[in-house]
Parts: sequence; C-alpha cells; structure tokens
Amino acid sequence: MLDPDTQSVLDLIKASGRPPTHTLSVAEARGFFAASRNVLAPPAPDVALSRDLTAPGPHGEIPLRLYRGAGTPIGANLPTLIYFHGGGWVLGDLDSHDVVCRTLANDAGCCVVSVDYRMGPEDKFPAAVDDSAAAVAWIASQADSLGIDPTRLAVGGDSAGGNLAAVMALMARDGKLPNLCYQLLIYPVTDLTGSQLSFQRISQGLPLTTATMLWFREHYVRGEADHTDWRASPLYATTLEGTPPAFVLTVSHDPLADEGILYAKRLEQAGVRVTHLHMSDQIHGFITMGKLIRAATTTLATMAAHMRDTFARAG
Repeated sequence: MLDPDTQSVLDLIKASGRPPTHTLSVAEARGFFAASRNVLAPPAPDVALSRDLTAPGPHGEIPLRLYRGAGTPIGANLPTLIYFHGGGWVLGDLDSHDVVCRTLANDAGCCVVSVDYRMGPEDKFPAAVDDSAAAVAWIASQADSLGIDPTRLAVGGDSAGGNLAAVMALMARDGKLPNLCYQLLIYPVTDLTGSQLSFQRISQGLPLTTATMLWFREHYVRGEADHTDWRASPLYATTLEGTPPAFVLTVSHDPLADEGILYAKRLEQAGVRVTHLHMSDQIHGFITMGKLIRAATTTLATMAAHMRDTFARAG
C-alpha cells in the first residue's frame, strides 16, 4: 500500500499526461524535471545564509551553494554536509534540491554545501565522480574561510547523489579525500548491473522504473565495463570496512530498493555503524515532493536529527 499522499501525486502525474522520462529527449526531460518543482516542492524555508560559490575542478569551475542553518551561531565553524543532488546523473541542479538542503541545514543545525557536478550525456562517467571529489577536497581546504569545521565533514545525497556520496566515503576511507564522519545515503544507486530483483520488478506506473533507470545509465556510463567499476557501482567495492557511520534510506516502490538494502547490510557486515530506514509505502524521489507528500518533511527531520547526533559525537 502506498501513502495516500503519494498515491495522490501518482494520480496527478497520470492526469497531467506527463510522458515517462525514458521516452523523452534529455532536453525535454530536464524541462519536465525543472517544472515539477513548482508543483511538488514546498516553499523554501529561510536559512541564516545562502550564497553561491565555485570550486576549481579538473575540467573547469564547479558551482556550489552554501547554506548555514537558521539559528546557528554567527562566526562559528559549523559541522557540514556536502550534498550531491539526485537526477540520474542527467537531471537536477542546485535549484532542484534547494529546499532539501535548506531543510537539512535548519533541522540539523549545520552547514550544507550543495555540489553541481557535471552530468551525462555531455560529460560521461567518471566526470561526476571527479567533480564531486574535487569539490570535497576544496571545501575541506577552505574550511576556515567558509566557516565550517573540517573535523566534522559529512557527505550525502539522494539517488545518483547517494551513489556519489557513497563513492566519496570510500575514497576518503582510502586516503584520497579528507576524513569524513558521516554518509547520508537516500535511496542510493549502488549497482548499475541491474541484477537486483527490485530492478526487474518496478516496470511501470511510477516516476522511476526499470526503463527509466536504463535510460539514465545509458546517458551516464561509457559502456558495460563501467557497470562494475566501484566508482559507478559502490556495491562492487572490495570492502566497505572503514567507511564512516551511515544513514541509509530505502523505499519499496523503487527499482533501487534491493541494492540499497544490500548496501546497508554490507555496511553492517563490514562493522560500520549504520542506521537503515526502510519505508514500505513510499516512492523513489519523494523527499523533494514535500508540498504534497507530508512524509517528506518528517523523513528529512528524522535524517537531520540523526546527523545532528553524529556531528555531536564527532565533536
């Protein structure tokens, strides 16, 4: 059974006649994705500060947006979540997840820095990974000027962004990036082979289906060899041992459900402290739909509370 709010959203999408993403051109899909914000996203909450920045990257400047949560101490170096937006490595930008980042900054009493990494099909894998890693390294190096605490850095993201966050956590574990204290993985992509049962099961009637994921994959990777590269599919990392504490959110009505569940289990088996929240009545993407799906607000608050607690432990 779906949350009644979520069912109403699905009914609204069907009534609007919006075509499935995988039947669209990239430009059309980006247009629909951007337009949906006006319908689905709640008003942006006020934060203490929001400003746009750029970080140097391997192929040019990387746009960032920094938020300081409302009520946070002026001049204090805050614990910080570096956030990577979802959208299948094809859709999304700083604006698409503005409300999510503002909400997390306010609810967790922290700083959030959102990263606008390069996407496919213009820039294929590993461009998004390279930009994400460059952004994490630069943010850590500029901690004092940005007003953040470099000893309490976290990474997070939803869907494709959750994939990038997991990869950043592995890179930090391996000493290729500054130390991280937390990873927030919101219905993450962890296995691009499509071998999990839920990937085959979710075939129609939802915003994200098997066909849509295949469309995203085609626009992101260079070929089949990339499917099992751990930087594209972190489930294929040799071990997850030594990565930072994690919060993993999965939802049943999602082709990515099983790979997210399996990733949470592998984290636990590797000795990583992990909190796994599974919601049987939700769809992929719901956290950006808080205008119509009330559970989005409460779920973000839950994740923020857990992150606040982890930051306090790390401090």
